[in-house]
Amino acid sequence: MVHIGGNFPGVLCFRTLCRLRTQTETEQPLPVQYGMLWLMDFAPSLSHESEVPLYRQLYEQIASKIRSGALSPGERLPATRELAGLLGLNRTTVSAAYDMLEAEGLIAGQVGRGSFVTGNAPAVTSGVDWDSLLEGSDVPAAGHSATFGKEVASFVMSRPSRDLFPLDEFRASCEAVLGRQDLATILQLGSPSGYEPLRRHLMEEARRQHLAAPGDDLIVTNGCQQALDLIGRVLLRPGDTVAVEDPVYTGLKHLLTGMGAQLVGIPVGADGMEISHLERVLSRERPRFLVVTSNFQNPTGATLPLNARRALLEAARAARVPVVENDAYGELRYSGAELPAIKQLDEHGGTVLLRSFSKVSFPGLRVGWVVGPKPLIDRLRHAKETADLHTDQLSQAVLLEFAESGRLEAHRSRMLEAGARRLAATLDACRQFLPAGCRWTKPQGGMNLWVRLAEPLDAGELLPRAQREGVAYLPGRYFAVSRLEPGALRLSFAGLAPEQIRNGLAILGRIVADEIAGAPESVEPSSAMV
Repeated sequence: MVHIGGNFPGVLCFRTLCRLRTQTETEQPLPVQYGMLWLMDFAPSLSHESEVPLYRQLYEQIASKIRSGALSPGERLPATRELAGLLGLNRTTVSAAYDMLEAEGLIAGQVGRGSFVTGNAPAVTSGVDWDSLLEGSDVPAAGHSATFGKEVASFVMSRPSRDLFPLDEFRASCEAVLGRQDLATILQLGSPSGYEPLRRHLMEEARRQHLAAPGDDLIVTNGCQQALDLIGRVLLRPGDTVAVEDPVYTGLKHLLTGMGAQLVGIPVGADGMEISHLERVLSRERPRFLVVTSNFQNPTGATLPLNARRALLEAARAARVPVVENDAYGELRYSGAELPAIKQLDEHGGTVLLRSFSKVSFPGLRVGWVVGPKPLIDRLRHAKETADLHTDQLSQAVLLEFAESGRLEAHRSRMLEAGARRLAATLDACRQFLPAGCRWTKPQGGMNLWVRLAEPLDAGELLPRAQREGVAYLPGRYFAVSRLEPGALRLSFAGLAPEQIRNGLAILGRIVADEIAGAPESVEPSSAMV
């Protein structure tokens, strides 16, 4: 934690000093103590352990002072080099914070003079104090709002490329549904369980694949995210423990912590969740439930081997802990042998399976489903009815037509070919452009891979420079549960063309190499393969 503050008799306060500084156009430059005086008056508090990057913490605290009027228009901020030295930060960190302040119109830089507050203090208003009401409900921002340079490659979003969407085939499916005699019924209020023809189709497929036991049922949801939300609503009480992967999908992390759950992270290695660690946690913590991504985990891309799936099931059964298998990426295997789902291996009814159309077809339609024991599905149906009545029936009817016409399987084949090319381009570019000391995972499918930069680099601190040069990614801190990896980052490659991937990683590799060259400690080379 960095904290500077206090009251010092006989020392000019920052605002007084600024007013003296701006009284004349011919004054001499301020002495080096200026930044220290500014810090005494401002007293920023920065946490290196927070998942919010340091540059954003600094930006938010200075912005708050400006908006509250504590820093007045015309007051000068310390030079980036000086402030970085006083706070023990990299100069690029302070520069990134200043860039955000300038982009918001809160400060303005003047050549040869520095950066000055431009104002933007709010007028006094009456009525509802929304800031106070919303205090404590913030979800950490997953990026930096500074302006990009010319965008080369954004590896931020885990989603398919819009260029691969079969729009003509989709239009044909829409036209077929819109021309049906029962269109009025589709447009009417429906069942919380989902559009019944689609629900039956999915249940028949689940039985054919031995994913549904005799006592199981199925509910259609607004994607896997709503499925996770409904499971949390039904099973969790404030303070309950949930075992999750570490690093973990950010949507799950924020969802569960927002419900008051205590997360226990199970480290994820090259072969997915570490089962020996999981066994200890299940025995010691007895969590309310366990969430696991069996195939191509987000963010690492790791897949749980068959023996690990069996061991996980046995450990969960012994501890009497339900398993929630989030298999959103399972249909996107580009190489290697297909593995049975954990749900398929479960002979004791303790597993709930989540799947979705989002990754393999159209994310915007938001259609997923849950297969699990009927008592649980009944409770999920009641919770869904309370939350949103039912999932949009028109989207479900169109997706059913898209599937039954054979268009979905044809599209999936094209997605697998394109995904394989994009993954290969990403792995090749990592080998070609990332310097020695960097490591990365080698998934066989999905949309993401995990990079660990050479020590002592911090992926969050490199992000502003990368964005200025047109490249974006998500730093590892956003996915951390209990193990913060400053040098880690996620690359989501599925939405980018191979040429974009290569160009983006060429830029990122150059930035990383520059930072390694300027690092105060030598970096010991290591293999670039994980």
